[in-house]
Amino acid sequence: MGDFYQHGIISTLHMIGKNHIDIMESRIKEASAKRTVSLILPIAGSDLNNQALSGIIHELEKVDYLRRIIIGLDNANEDEYKRTKEIFSTLPQEVTIIWNNNPGMETIYSRLWAESLVDVSSGKGRSVWICIGYLLACKDTDIIAIHNCDITTYERSLLARLVYPLMDDRMEYGFAKGYYARASSMLYGRLTRLFVTPLIHALSSILDPAPYIKYLNTFRYPLSGECAMEATLAKAMRMPSNLSFEVGLLSEVYDNCALKRVCQIDLGIDYDHKHQELSIDDPSQGLLKMSIDIGISLFHTLAGQGIVLSEDTFRAIKASFNRYGKDTMNFYADDAILNNLRLDRHSETKALKTFGKGLDIASVEFLKNPIDTTFISSWTQVNSAIPDIYNELLATVDSDNS
Repeated sequence: MGDFYQHGIISTLHMIGKNHIDIMESRIKEASAKRTVSLILPIAGSDLNNQALSGIIHELEKVDYLRRIIIGLDNANEDEYKRTKEIFSTLPQEVTIIWNNNPGMETIYSRLWAESLVDVSSGKGRSVWICIGYLLACKDTDIIAIHNCDITTYERSLLARLVYPLMDDRMEYGFAKGYYARASSMLYGRLTRLFVTPLIHALSSILDPAPYIKYLNTFRYPLSGECAMEATLAKAMRMPSNLSFEVGLLSEVYDNCALKRVCQIDLGIDYDHKHQELSIDDPSQGLLKMSIDIGISLFHTLAGQGIVLSEDTFRAIKASFNRYGKDTMNFYADDAILNNLRLDRHSETKALKTFGKGLDIASVEFLKNPIDTTFISSWTQVNSAIPDIYNELLATVDSDNS
């Protein structure tokens, strides 16, 4: 059992006592008669060999409250598309696959590109965004849940706990963010532990009292890929298009949803998924690339709120980051010792140094271009610019799936 401390400006919903999954699912099933819920699963063609998929599908077969499951298939050829259909064919729910690389979808993206509504050719952000557009076009989903397809320890309780705060009419939430411990026999989550956490602390010390940093500091796992939101909120939000997807999404929630309607929830599982390479010497790959994108996204958000970030400011941020980074690294080393988890201090030091490099690159890139161009337009804007876009999207996707 974890703690029950409320430590920030959003609600934290803890895992206290037993995880009564049957009771929770029964209540969600009853509530789904009035508030329908659908699930988006973004996946790339290269991930179809992931062993986690079979476990996720096995668990989802037991879920009886979903209106739809939408598979956002990206960077996939025709054989991988056919294989995706076969893999997900065992699910009893209504499953729709959006194959982003087929000619019909490429025509839609070209039309959107011509109107300057989307300017990326692939990625999780675009895939999730187009899936949201399809659900909005269907007009039969009230709550949209999103989680990744590489969770090796997946249990259906993850989904139930994620959507429950939005389904129970005794609560008034519009957005829920999942959190969990990233540990098995060793401590994982390096990007959160050794980059995001010390960076947020550094920004807090330098820019205090920036409201957005206070908000972000409340989240226990800001990089988790598991969230649920009302469809009306999803329609109003822009979608981050680079590797800062999770942090960028939180900034859109901050702008479009009252904080009293935002919560984070303990998903109650021992979470594990595939682990990215550090990529020490290649800023275009791995965790180094992710740290750069996250840093730039944070700086753009702060600049958009009127906070001036200069070279002097970034020098102070870097010095503070180094101090907080070393402290945080030591805190987690002690955590690992207490809980008998493996942790390589040399690897931790190397990761911290790499993330410091990522912070430097992000600072330079931001100063070169302080105008944020990493978001895809909201569906409210898209529908205004192209009134028939929903009909075109429905026709294209339904034709593929038939």
